[in-house]
Amino acid sequence: MSAESFEARVRQALYAGRRWHPVEIGFWILAFAAFLLFPRHLLLLNEITILALFALSLDLILGYAGIVSLGHAAFLGMGAYAAGIFAKYVTGDPLAGLFVGMAAAGLLGLLTSPLVLRGSDLTRLMVTLGVALILYELANSFGSLTGGADGLQGVMMKPVLGQFEFDIFGRTAYLYSLSVLFLLFLIARRVVHSPFGLSLRAVRDNPLRASASGVPNGRRLAAAYTLAAAYAGAAGALLAQTTQFVSLDVLDFHRSADLMLVLIIGGAGYLYGGLVGAIAFKLLQDAISSFTPQYWMFWIGLFLVLFVLGGREIIHGAVKTVAGRFARFGRGGAR
Repeated sequence: MSAESFEARVRQALYAGRRWHPVEIGFWILAFAAFLLFPRHLLLLNEITILALFALSLDLILGYAGIVSLGHAAFLGMGAYAAGIFAKYVTGDPLAGLFVGMAAAGLLGLLTSPLVLRGSDLTRLMVTLGVALILYELANSFGSLTGGADGLQGVMMKPVLGQFEFDIFGRTAYLYSLSVLFLLFLIARRVVHSPFGLSLRAVRDNPLRASASGVPNGRRLAAAYTLAAAYAGAAGALLAQTTQFVSLDVLDFHRSADLMLVLIIGGAGYLYGGLVGAIAFKLLQDAISSFTPQYWMFWIGLFLVLFVLGGREIIHGAVKTVAGRFARFGRGGAR
């Protein structure tokens, strides 16, 4: 294959990935329409949106770069505490706090990336878990700044864009979180369907071949890890701003464990997996906990076991079939 034909195929693949399919457009229309369709469940929808952004951040490194993590809550917590402290002691402007949370988590990801990129997957699991545990103890120790075990209280937020105040019903919170998720999703979609995204998949599939082809594996993975950390920090900032409270729970291990379950349900490596998984996980959790408050974890565990044993392939196959039919319908309509 000549260099020209190879370059043409790469361009074609990138262009095909960037095209919007009818299913994608319908997904986001439904997400924004949920504000009107489910006005009594906006607080739950806000939780789903934040979890979806958190899952998207992990998918960027797990699904596209092959970096496994059991301590991704470190970046969620860093973003939450940074945004919460910024709102309490500097200004309650939501957008400024959002950027502060993303910057703090991204910096943490950049500083810890050399530790994570060395060794095997088991080493990465232990290192990421260790980073989250260290941050947990630091947040607990510096109670004068973080609130310690009592949590960071007194977080007061200003209206979004100076116009939309946060209320107890979650109206502003949901639209704000969903807008941030959509904008960051657009950026992530552009990144994964760029030459940088292709190089990440090459490193994930065959690092030796990618290195021999001239791809700087370490720098690519470090950049992806930093970006994913910033995305998780954005989720943490949204959580702190919409609840106006930050506790040690944001750094707890169960946050990272739940995130892995979300990607198991939705699937990793195609961006929408984290979003769909977050919707399914939170709705399942809410339904089962309301039906049996004492034993809801048992039923979720049973569902996950059955899902992993055989249900995942069936559901994912059905989703891909429906998406393919909509895509063909869209192409036929375009003609």
